Amino acid sequence: MKDQKLQHTELKKACINCGAELKYKPGTTVINCEYCGHEEAIAVDGLGFEELELYPYLQEMGAQKHSEEIAMLHCKNCGATQHVEENYKSLHCVYCSMPLILEDAKKEEWILPGAVLPFQIDQKASHKIFQAWVKRLWFAPNKLKKAALDPQFTKGLYLPYWTFDAQLKATYSGERGDYYYVTETYRDSKGRKQTRQVRKTRWTPVSGSVSGFVDDTLVQASKQRSGRVPPKIARWNLQKLQPFESGFLAGFVTEKYTIPLKQGHLSAKNKAESIAARWCRQDIGGDAQRIHHMKVRLSDETFKHILLPVYVSAYRYRGKEYNFFINGENGAISGTRPYSFWKIFFAILFGLIVVGIIVILSK
Repeated sequence: MKDQKLQHTELKKACINCGAELKYKPGTTVINCEYCGHEEAIAVDGLGFEELELYPYLQEMGAQKHSEEIAMLHCKNCGATQHVEENYKSLHCVYCSMPLILEDAKKEEWILPGAVLPFQIDQKASHKIFQAWVKRLWFAPNKLKKAALDPQFTKGLYLPYWTFDAQLKATYSGERGDYYYVTETYRDSKGRKQTRQVRKTRWTPVSGSVSGFVDDTLVQASKQRSGRVPPKIARWNLQKLQPFESGFLAGFVTEKYTIPLKQGHLSAKNKAESIAARWCRQDIGGDAQRIHHMKVRLSDETFKHILLPVYVSAYRYRGKEYNFFINGENGAISGTRPYSFWKIFFAILFGLIVVGIIVILSK
């Protein structure tokens, strides 16, 4: 029966020595026990990950082969939908730190990830990056430093993305611009005759076609009211992708996509048109280019649902939510920060006192 079906992404494995839960060890292909040190290898598929044909999914066909049910917790505050692979004593949303109620978990269908980029740095290393970043911040509240240091406020999170591949062919018509210079005579402010070089552009009508393979167009697959991952850290080396195995998720939170495949595909098509325009300009050559008409055709389109790693620290300060993000592959950090009113107040007050003393002593 469907409700008795064993869901592979929800399996938790116990240590054969002490019974504790095995968790993924960042930077490796093993799950390990944090208590006795026992390790077990993750069985990675040596055949690589599979690209799925796009249009059967867009037409709501073929989804049964690469989909399954998974228990999801929905945050009522910020809208994030999360699957927790670890039995936390208390569950909080990784984005806004609001409590999540385990009893509210619902079974939902999702397209199975085709690949995952496993965490390359562990939580201790992420804390050191947080600490170094916080120390460089001026006028930061003391609560910020506590948030950066307390492990309960930092969670490893796998973000969902769509990637799209396609053969691209584009035809275009436009103009090629080549610069040339002419000597111009003019009079300066004193009425004296002067000469100068003036750049002009010679435009020539052109047309042609370009083609090539568009590989791994990356499109964000989740969007919340707050807590979006900054573009500054949203860069991963996709060459490190591994075929999906649930062992890589052990001990981490996984966010479900909230941007459907169809919407993600539209974003990918827009990116493909930008790529086509760049290829057309390169094909036109010259010093400047004008594209009057361009027709883009994509074929052999495939996609993957992939998971990419970040560490997230979230807390509330004076009723406002703040997030800090670390790329789980390369350690890049970015975040929003509050300012301490009292620290700024006393700094200004101290500055005024110093200025006052200088003025008094100078008299």
